[in-house]
Amino acid sequence: MRGNYSFRQLSSTSYRSLQNEPINKKLQNATKTSTPSKKTLTQKRSEPKNKKSASSDSEIVKWNMSITTHMRHGQWESALQVFNSMPRRSSVSYNAMISGYLSNDKFGLARDMFEKMPDRDLVSWNVMLSGYVRNRNLGAARVLFDRMPERDVVSWNAMLSGYAQNGYVDEARKIFDRMPDKNEISWNGLLSTYVQNGRIEEACRLFESKEDWEVVSWNCLMGGYVKRKRLVDARRLFDQMPMRDEISWNTVVTGYAQNGELSEARRLFEESPSRDVFTWTALVSGYVQNGMLDEARRVFDEMPEKNEVSWNAMIAGYVQCKRMDTARDLFEAMPCRNISSWNTMITGYAQSGDISQARNLFDRMSQRDSISWAAIIAGYAQSGHGEEALHLFVKMKRNGERLNRSAFTCSLSACADIAALELGKQLHGRLVKAGLETGCYVGNALLAMYCKCGSIDEAYDIFEEISEKDVVSWNTMIAGYARHGFGKEAMTVFESMKTAGIKPDDVTMVGVLSACSHTGLLDKGTEYFYSMNCDYGITANSKHYTCMIDLLGRAGRLDEAQNLMRNMPFEPDAATWGALLGASRIHGNTELGEKAAKIIFEMEPDNSGMYVLLSNLYAASGRWGDVSRMRLKMRDNGVKKVPGYSWLEVENMVHTFSVGDSFHPEKGRIYAFLEELDLKMKLDGYVSSTKLVLHDVEEEEKEHMLKYHSEKLAVAFGILSIPAGRPIRVMKNLRVCEDCHNAIKHISKIEGRLIILRDSHRFHHFSGGSCSCGDYW
Repeated sequence: MRGNYSFRQLSSTSYRSLQNEPINKKLQNATKTSTPSKKTLTQKRSEPKNKKSASSDSEIVKWNMSITTHMRHGQWESALQVFNSMPRRSSVSYNAMISGYLSNDKFGLARDMFEKMPDRDLVSWNVMLSGYVRNRNLGAARVLFDRMPERDVVSWNAMLSGYAQNGYVDEARKIFDRMPDKNEISWNGLLSTYVQNGRIEEACRLFESKEDWEVVSWNCLMGGYVKRKRLVDARRLFDQMPMRDEISWNTVVTGYAQNGELSEARRLFEESPSRDVFTWTALVSGYVQNGMLDEARRVFDEMPEKNEVSWNAMIAGYVQCKRMDTARDLFEAMPCRNISSWNTMITGYAQSGDISQARNLFDRMSQRDSISWAAIIAGYAQSGHGEEALHLFVKMKRNGERLNRSAFTCSLSACADIAALELGKQLHGRLVKAGLETGCYVGNALLAMYCKCGSIDEAYDIFEEISEKDVVSWNTMIAGYARHGFGKEAMTVFESMKTAGIKPDDVTMVGVLSACSHTGLLDKGTEYFYSMNCDYGITANSKHYTCMIDLLGRAGRLDEAQNLMRNMPFEPDAATWGALLGASRIHGNTELGEKAAKIIFEMEPDNSGMYVLLSNLYAASGRWGDVSRMRLKMRDNGVKKVPGYSWLEVENMVHTFSVGDSFHPEKGRIYAFLEELDLKMKLDGYVSSTKLVLHDVEEEEKEHMLKYHSEKLAVAFGILSIPAGRPIRVMKNLRVCEDCHNAIKHISKIEGRLIILRDSHRFHHFSGGSCSCGDYW
C-alpha cells in the first residue's frame, strides 16, 4: 500500500526546461547559482529572511523534481549525481532517492540511503516499509514497523498488505485488529485476503460486521462465492446489493456461465443495463467451456468490440476441440495478439501431434514467456523427441527465462523417455535449489524419471519424500516395481496404499496384475483379478484382461488363457491377441501362434513386431520356409521391420548402437573387447542361442550374427567407459533377445558389474550371473 505523497510542482515552463537540459549544464547552472555576484549579494542582504528561505526552498524543489524525473526514466545513476550535487537537501530529497531506487529494483541502495538519512519523517519510514513488503522480506518489514517512532494508517495498511499478499492470513488479521484507525483500504484488504485464501466463511463474518461497504467489496465477496461454485450465495449477495456496477453483472454472468447454467447466464446478460467487453467475453467463455462452440462463435461475432481475452477464449475453444484450422484462421485474423494467443496455438499444435507447426509459431514469436517455453518443450517430449526437448530446456535457461514447474516436469519426462539419468539428476538438483521439488506434481515426475531410467531405489526414495501422495504417486511406484520385475515389492506398496486410505483405481490394478505377470505370481494375480470389482468397484477392462491372459500364458496355461479370452465381455483387441502370441512363442505352440497372428494381421496389418514374433516361432521349430514366407509377406504388404538399437548415457552424452555398428568412433576398441568377452563367456558355459537367427545359414555364421547385437555393443562400451562400482544402464527400443539376455548374465558375472537393461517391455537387472526376472520374461 502506498501513501498519497507528492512533491511540490514546478511551473510547466521551468519543468520542461529543466527536463530538457543536459545534466552537466544543470550542474553548471547549480554552481553558478551557488556563487552569486557582489550585486546579487548586496540585494540579498537587503531581502527579508523569510524571502531568502522561500527562494532556497524553491531551489530544493527543483532539484527534487530533477531526481524524480531521472528515477522515473530509470536513470538512477544520474539521479544520484543530482542528489550528490545538491548544496542542501530536505527529507523530500532523501525520500525521492529511496522511492526511486525501489521503483528501479535497487533495494539495497534504497536501504543504504534510508540508513544514512539524518532526519527521517513518516513518509521515509512508510516508503522503506513498502519496499521491504514488495521484496517479500516480511521479517525485516516487521522489525522496521516495530521501530517506527510513529505510524499512520498507511503504515498499518502496508504491513497488513504484506502479510495478506504472502498468505499469512492470521497475521494480517492480528494487524487489522490492532489498527487504531481503519480506512476502506484496511477493510477491503482483509476481506480480499480471506477470499483469496479460500476462507470464505471468515470473509462472510467480516462482511456482516460492517454495513457501509463499497461496491468493490460486494464484488469481492461475490467473486469468492463464484470461485467456489456457491452460486446460491453469490446470487443472494447480488440481489442484496444496494448498487451494482459492470463488474457485479460480469461476475454473476460468469458464475452461471462457468457452471453450465447458460440459460440463466444469458438472461442476466440481456438484463444487464450496460454491457462492456468483459460482459460479452464472460458469455463467450461460458459457451466455450461447455463445448457450445457454435453458440459461442455467434455471440463472439455479435460483439461490438473485442479484446485479447475475447479472441483468446474463442481460439482456445477451437483448440480444445482439435479444430486447429479454424483456430489458426481466427489467430491470423486477430488484431491484438498477446503472448497468451501464441501460447494457446503452440499448445494446440503440440497436443495434436503437429510439432512442426508448433515450432514454426514458437520461432516466429517476438517475445516469449515461461509458458511458451514449457509448451514447446512439452510438445517435443510428448511426441517422442526427447533430445530436442532437453536442448530447448537448456536454451530456455541460457535465455534467462524463469524455469517453472511445467518446464521442469516436461524435461524430466524427456529424460525418462531417453533414459538420460545423469541429466535427470542434474534437473533434480536444480529443482531443489529452486524450491520446486515439493508436492505431487513435480514429485511424481521425478518418481517416473527414476523408475524409467532404471534407478528403482532412488525412485523409492523420492516416493517416500512425497508428503501428500496422490493415486498417481502410488500407481507410478507400483508400475515401476512391476516393470523392474520386483513383484513382491509392488505388492507391498499396494497393501500400503490401501492402509493409507487411498482407493485403487483401474490403473492401479493394471500395475498390480502386470507385477504378477512379470514375476509369475499366478495365484495372487488370479485372486486380484476376480476380486477387484467386489473389493474396489473396478470393472475389468481390456488392459486387465490382457494382463491376466499374459499371466496365464506365461505360466503355460494356454487353454485357460483362451477360455478367458472367449468369455471377455468385449471383443479382444490386438494387444490381447499379442499376449497370446507371445505365450505361444515361449511354449512353442505354433498352431495357436498362427491363429493369433492371423487375427492381429487383420487388425494391425503394419504391426511388424507380430511378424517377427511369428517368425521367431517358425525359426525355433526349424520351419525356414515359413520364415521366408513371412519375410515375403512383410515386403508385399509394405511392412518394414523396426530396426533395433540400444543406447546408454556416458558423461551426459547418449551413445547409440545398431546391430554390427560400424559408425561409433570407438568401434575398434569395442569389438576387440567383445572378442575377449566371447572367449571368457564360453569358458563360463555360455552357448549361443542360434535357433533365434531368422536365416537358414551355418551355425558358425549364426553365432557371428548374434555376437554383435546392439545391446552387447552397448554393454561392452559401458564396461569400457563407466568406472567400476557404478551400474551400467542400457536401453533398447525392442524386446531383448534370448541370446543377449543369456550373454549379459554371463558378462555380469565375469566383469563383476551390475547391468540394468530396459527393453520395450520391462527392466532386467543382471548381477553375478543371474537376472532379476528369474528368466521369467
